[in-house]
Amino acid sequence: MLFDIKLADVPLSARGSYNVSARSAHVPRSAELRDERLARDASPDIFIELAHGERLSEIRQSWIELLERTDEPNVFMDPALVRAAADAYPETGCAALLAWRHRDERPQLVGVWAFAVGFARPSAVPVRVLTVPPFQHGYAATPVLDRDCRDEALDAMLERIAADPHLPKIVSFDAMAIDGPAMAALTRVLRSRGSVPRILDRALRPRLESELAGKDYLDKALSSSRRKKLRQHRRRLSEKGEFASVVTTDPQAVRRALEQFLQMEASGWKGRQHTALLCSDADASFARAAVGTLADQGRACIHALCIDDRPVSMQIVLRAGAAAFTWKIAYDEKLHDVSPGMLLLEDYTAAFLDDAGIAFVNSCTHDDSGFMSVWTEREAIANLWIDARRGSSVAFEFFWRLQKTYCGLRALIKSAYLTPRRLRARK
Repeated sequence: MLFDIKLADVPLSARGSYNVSARSAHVPRSAELRDERLARDASPDIFIELAHGERLSEIRQSWIELLERTDEPNVFMDPALVRAAADAYPETGCAALLAWRHRDERPQLVGVWAFAVGFARPSAVPVRVLTVPPFQHGYAATPVLDRDCRDEALDAMLERIAADPHLPKIVSFDAMAIDGPAMAALTRVLRSRGSVPRILDRALRPRLESELAGKDYLDKALSSSRRKKLRQHRRRLSEKGEFASVVTTDPQAVRRALEQFLQMEASGWKGRQHTALLCSDADASFARAAVGTLADQGRACIHALCIDDRPVSMQIVLRAGAAAFTWKIAYDEKLHDVSPGMLLLEDYTAAFLDDAGIAFVNSCTHDDSGFMSVWTEREAIANLWIDARRGSSVAFEFFWRLQKTYCGLRALIKSAYLTPRRLRARK
């Protein structure tokens, strides 16, 4: 019984689905070739589906089951978010490669790798690539893979990209975890295909992962003088009215809180720089759809500090399995002198560590230079390019070197601009 023909409960998406052996060096041309290969190869086949639109909403249960079998949950690969991004940014062609295998007479999802088609972010290189994650407001590029078949799933996904005449062959990863099993598997698979990942730049990202209770962790992470100052700030805020720390989880309440968040963010420096979510109809639409859908599934909440029921700082938290992601933060800048964002970080840090359902928290920051550096654990991340084709491509080598030069110059200019400002801030 052919696996790719009998997947009755996995309807194919409108574009591009085919079966490729994890060990095969070519795309099978017919069912006869698949039968022949199955006879000589005992390893299970990996079925690759290129999923769009409504199809991404149909696989929720399979996604939840995959999260139980992965070592690296990533909410930015969540099919619900990819669907929201596809609707909000139709010009980007957001889609997801889904890797399936046959287990216990039913299809089992063993990999999700979402991408969009466009230009690398940031880039001045005039070449279209697959961008991962598939939307600008995604902060982790690691594919979600079943721990039992990482290499097989990745090899099949790369073969799918390489064989599709409509897809670019260069893949650009933004914030890929480089010390985890997915990166190790990707490196092995690329090596077997005659290429290597090309690192553009690296950074360390704060991460929360500790066996300590919330109060003990904060006592260790913060100096006594800083804890004293924060207590003073909390007291000053409490003098302004009824002061409370609130976690909103009810789906409709989350949607209402999100509107407050959007207004707060737009009223601050992000609004002035036109980078707030409300500054773009598409970004606002994406945020509402993404947070609302995850809230309906019990996988999004909003932490807030409030004075007389008015939020003064807010943090959107998204979930994928046992992982939490601190996606977006906003605070009332008129209260900057009493650090409402830092006080909120104290509260949700303690809440995360006291929640047995959370194994770790991804800070979603670009590096460890911000206020979330209070978290003492670190995750190594990198921006990198790979070539989905087998062997080495002259064009790929040229373009990634051009991109690396551009990124290096950009970082140099940014450092020259920011260093004097940071030195003045310390005086």
